Amino acid sequence: MRPDESWMDQAACRGRSPELFYANEEVLLRAALRVCSSCRVRRECLDYAFAYGLEDGVWGGRTERERRRMLRAMRRSA
Repeated sequence: MRPDESWMDQAACRGRSPELFYANEEVLLRAALRVCSSCRVRRECLDYAFAYGLEDGVWGGRTERERRRMLRAMRRSA
């Protein structure tokens, strides 16, 4: 079952360069997180990343490292 993608139309990152959200530079990473901080659909975005196993980039206002930590914690509590 595919997750609902209608939230994407409301995403603060819509229309922005994808490179911003896949950057390895600290300055760009902070800029991406600032965009996410004002987004109304962060939770849906994060759920989407987990549903599709997206490991790279910033999703739902979380970095790759943060999402890995979250996944480990979820697996431990399951």
